[in-house]
Amino acid sequence: MKEEFQFAIDRGGTFTDIWARCPGGKIEVMKLLSVDPQNYKDAPREGIRRILEQETGIKMSADKPIDTSYIDWIRMGTTVATNALLERKGEPMALAITKGFRDLLYIGNQARPQIFDLEISAPDQLYSEVIEVEERLVFKQDKCEINKSCDQVTGVTGEKLEIWEKVNTEKLREDLQKLLDKGIQSLAVVLLHSYTYAEHEKEVGRIALEMGFHQVSLSSEVMSMVRVVPRGYTACADAYLTPQIKKYVAGFASGFKDNIQNTSVLFMQSDGGLTPVNKFNGSRAILSGPAGGVVGYALTTYNQDTKQAVIGFDMGGTSTDVSRYAGQYEHVFETTTAGVTIQAPQLDINTVAAGGGSMLFFRAGMFVVGPESAGADPGPACYKKGGPLTITDANLCLGRLLPEYFPKIFGKNQKSPLDKAATDKAFKKLTREVNEFLSSQEGTAKQKMTTEEIAMGFIQVANEAMCRPIRALTQAKGYDTSKHVLACFGGAGGQHACAIARSLGMSKVFVHRYAGILSAYGMALADVVYEAQEPCAKVYNPGNADFFDYFDQHIAELQNKCREELMKQGFQREQIETQPFLHMRYDRTDCALMISPDNHPANQNSCRSGDFKSAFQERYQTEFGFTIPDRPILVDDIRVRGVGKALVREEKEVPVTSFPPVATLTANCYFDKDYRETKVYLLENLSFGHSVEGPAIIMNGNSTILVEPNCTASITKCGDIEIQVGSGTTQRVGPDLDAIQLSIFSHRFMSIAEQMGRVLQRTAISTNIKERLDFSCAMFGPDGGLVANAPHIPVHLGAMQETVQFQMRQRGKDFREGDVILANQPQAGGSHLPDLTVITPVFWPGESKPVFFVASRGHHADIGGITPGSMPPHSKCIQEEGAVFKSFKLVDQGIFQEEAVTQAFMEPGKYPGSSGTRNLSDNLSDLKAQVAANQKGITLIKELIEEYGLDVVIAYMAHIQDNAEIAVQEMLKEIGRRTRERTGTTQLSAEDYMDDGAKLCLTINIDEEKGTAVVDFTGSTCEVYGNCNAPRAVTLSALIYCLRCMVRHDVPLNQGCLKPVTAIIPKGSILDPSENAAVVGGNVLTSQRVVDVIFRAFQVCAASQGCMNNITFGDDAFGHYETVAGGAGAGPTWNGRSGVHSHMTNTRITDPEILERRYPVILKKFHLNPGTGGHGQHKGGDGIIREYLFRKDLTLSILTERRVFSPYGLNGGECGSKGVNLIYYKDGRVVFLGSKTSIKCHAGDVFYLQTPGGGGYGSEQELKTETRKRKQRSSEEGSKAKKGHSLVGRGSVFEYKKSQESA
Repeated sequence: MKEEFQFAIDRGGTFTDIWARCPGGKIEVMKLLSVDPQNYKDAPREGIRRILEQETGIKMSADKPIDTSYIDWIRMGTTVATNALLERKGEPMALAITKGFRDLLYIGNQARPQIFDLEISAPDQLYSEVIEVEERLVFKQDKCEINKSCDQVTGVTGEKLEIWEKVNTEKLREDLQKLLDKGIQSLAVVLLHSYTYAEHEKEVGRIALEMGFHQVSLSSEVMSMVRVVPRGYTACADAYLTPQIKKYVAGFASGFKDNIQNTSVLFMQSDGGLTPVNKFNGSRAILSGPAGGVVGYALTTYNQDTKQAVIGFDMGGTSTDVSRYAGQYEHVFETTTAGVTIQAPQLDINTVAAGGGSMLFFRAGMFVVGPESAGADPGPACYKKGGPLTITDANLCLGRLLPEYFPKIFGKNQKSPLDKAATDKAFKKLTREVNEFLSSQEGTAKQKMTTEEIAMGFIQVANEAMCRPIRALTQAKGYDTSKHVLACFGGAGGQHACAIARSLGMSKVFVHRYAGILSAYGMALADVVYEAQEPCAKVYNPGNADFFDYFDQHIAELQNKCREELMKQGFQREQIETQPFLHMRYDRTDCALMISPDNHPANQNSCRSGDFKSAFQERYQTEFGFTIPDRPILVDDIRVRGVGKALVREEKEVPVTSFPPVATLTANCYFDKDYRETKVYLLENLSFGHSVEGPAIIMNGNSTILVEPNCTASITKCGDIEIQVGSGTTQRVGPDLDAIQLSIFSHRFMSIAEQMGRVLQRTAISTNIKERLDFSCAMFGPDGGLVANAPHIPVHLGAMQETVQFQMRQRGKDFREGDVILANQPQAGGSHLPDLTVITPVFWPGESKPVFFVASRGHHADIGGITPGSMPPHSKCIQEEGAVFKSFKLVDQGIFQEEAVTQAFMEPGKYPGSSGTRNLSDNLSDLKAQVAANQKGITLIKELIEEYGLDVVIAYMAHIQDNAEIAVQEMLKEIGRRTRERTGTTQLSAEDYMDDGAKLCLTINIDEEKGTAVVDFTGSTCEVYGNCNAPRAVTLSALIYCLRCMVRHDVPLNQGCLKPVTAIIPKGSILDPSENAAVVGGNVLTSQRVVDVIFRAFQVCAASQGCMNNITFGDDAFGHYETVAGGAGAGPTWNGRSGVHSHMTNTRITDPEILERRYPVILKKFHLNPGTGGHGQHKGGDGIIREYLFRKDLTLSILTERRVFSPYGLNGGECGSKGVNLIYYKDGRVVFLGSKTSIKCHAGDVFYLQTPGGGGYGSEQELKTETRKRKQRSSEEGSKAKKGHSLVGRGSVFEYKKSQESA
């Protein structure tokens, strides 16, 4: 039988890597530029041609199709889909969506991507046109009191639905024809509830294909999972990308005889499985390339005998990909790439904005790496294109990169080597800047730093930045980071692997011999995968006689479907394996886990596939630290993963040797404080048995592997590199300020706060903390000053510091080891009562007072009061808002005071019309989780003290605060200078009015020489009758938020931000009310108006909607609370974003399908309200229209603002439109509800919510001038863009961070 060539190819954004097995078993590898139009049209095809020509000796013309008789198979991963998504270069497409929801995907979850960016920018939508389909499905609800005559149907989940409106096909055809007339031939169809009943979508799709659309992506077919927003994004991505993939595949195939019809061609999907070329689609192609790398390290590094888990570390030029493998691939089913949420199985690959091209900055005394990247053009300074300093330059400066081993492809002619002289010149300039700054500061460790020390400092900071997501990825799921192997691959990872492993406590680094092309090699090792999935809505109830039959039957059907598809591809039945999964969650939670019954065999109380319940409970216990035994378990989806086992891995062994390794040359590399002689070895010259002591460099092709001092590299029998990581030399750090250590401590402190948060999220039981992530964790210095806070929930910023410092004043010396304090009272630094703060003082041997404090603040869903949810719109005193804790000892010398705290939670029931907490068990469980989170922080800080010493840790707590102070001072100096130039004075002032007429008054006096300011709210209205009083802590949170926004780059958010600012807040005013004042509206409404007043004074931007639009509806059986977005204010260089949350809130909104599935309400409309943003040179963002149809009698409560006074415009810009609250009664009456009220609604009534728009900036006359200048500015911005672009992260760690910031 004729032997043929086998090719595995990774077509990346910059390089295309090719691994080939030739006849006879010879392996060839090749690396080509992915785009090189002067030499070839397609890199993968060219690589195949060159290897065939080289190995067969037969001349093959680059212009003629390749003879496929030489080829057995081709397997490929490609970034075609990812690049099209990033660059928005997909197929022009349109969206067909249920009427009333035309802007649903624009609004998305209504959260803004970056909470401190006033210019709210989000990637463009994939669709260029929208048509609304007149149709409507709603769930049948037994308690629905609306009598409507309509057809009923049953969805695939078994749920009953009512067809309230059939598809209007006549109108549909008219709208589709208009799209075709515009040249659009790709369509995404997204109809509400189509995941369970797809007939309406299928009808639209059939008509569209009949009329001539080339690509129709039905959301129900692309991914039939509940939640219309991510499903809609996924369908759009499929319609946008699949035609591009088909074009690429057609172009690739055209370079082969017979269009490669008779050769097996498989593409890698995002889930780590291969699929035939005709089934490769856009929504499953996003991680096609990176997935190959995960498969590669998983199958080469993971040891089936030891079962030691592996962390994949793939460091490239722009970013670093981090993932985990412990015998099974870890998948996520929803993640965001390039601003588009994709709902499809994807490997959990976490992308960090730190790579070889990450830019280096020195800001306000701190070393900063990224997130901006130099990219490929201009690239690092050493690329000879005028680029900025990067991590690559730092490694080159220190001798860790050897130019002689790099190809000469740099410079304008692309024929020059790396330019070390350019790197050295740029670093010398930076060195002067650093030393000038340090010499101006008191208390610095030394006056001069060398260039090498600065370059080394940036590498240490970059390493710490990459360690943080690795810690998060492992500890989030209850795993010990140090118990993993670090599998290093990618072009830049080898230079950092030893240092990162050492920082994480890992003892082993593994570098495969194909590390430079591991993604391509992973394609060769991968299995062919076909997945089948269907939605479900069953309770997992083994007590039901029909229960197992249902799941056994549906799993068997999906298994048969997978087998049939794989057998069509040529697999024998014995080569096929199927793995069933159930997507399971506890009732009243949203935290679903995809559960496999592996290691839980079937028994008499389980399905035939295995014991899913035991598997779910075990996984839940591992990830979250507890289970909920009496809570029903729901199944959202049934999934089967079919795997066709294709290629048995074969690793060829390398020769054994007993001779010592021979170095090729000796280089000088910088480590710690000086240069060390470093031997350089070529991997191709090393054999099994060779051991290389660090410091050393091993060159593997173009990849540089740095073996650091106290590390030892060994060559395995297969020619791979295994590095044993030693402890390294401990660098003595003193208490004096060192700029490098300042940056490292900043990361360490933030990491501690983040890890506290992970423990809290894992161990909490309530939806608010576990899933909405509405909490913050923080650490404080011995004076109670904030050091680090994670996440950055705006309304929590600075507020917890007030709470800690109040306890220090209140208790004095009455702190003992083992005590934990609980507080929420506004006078004690609270924001509003549901936010409970748990504070733990920390002691150190020999110290009589606490050396620092840790605290966690979490939003509890109910703590009593006059309304469920403890957010009453009409409260008049604080006792009506729930349980109050001013300085309550929650834990007394290690004993949790359950009886006393239970009594306190029930205390509000003593007040007329009020109740004690309605969910005591969740309160107690979450408080215990907060105590556990604090304990984690204590453990981590004590480890830090043991490593550095108490004096050093306390000193750097102060240094971090001083650094934030410097950043704010520099900002105030600049604002003071600009203000004096504009007005002749450095005094600023502004005022605004609440809807009830209460005045917010602000005067700011800036000292431009010192960079300080007095922020004086004198003149503001006294405490108000109602609940719009803002606690002092909330007012300070609004101030610190504004300062951080105005700094415009990342600074540590701590006590130092407020040091240059003297805040005068009159006691007894609306901004610092008395002890018994109601405050719930102050936290969610007045805080927004305080921000408006501050920005108005500073002339930063026009007013945003100034409101959170708090909406609550429910009855005795249920309650639902949500906040609704509006328009953002415009600024001097930007238009305000429409339909987005702004400033002090960033909460996500419930998906329409979830809302209608859970509650007796139908969402009639949810779209933008065009024209409600203020006009001007830059236009304010538009507000939203949201209509709720109630299906039964219930109570509606609204707590809103900006219904009387419009959001102001600035510098000639017009005001945004006011909001409106109306009730349309079913009898035809329309009633205006005002800003704040609570009313009884009946079945058939409709609540109409119109949220405010944002103010405009600048006059429309200036807009005409601006238009003339736009072309010039676009050119300038284009050149700036070349200097660096910020990378947006990806993966479960990134999604967790975004979720926290939208709590």
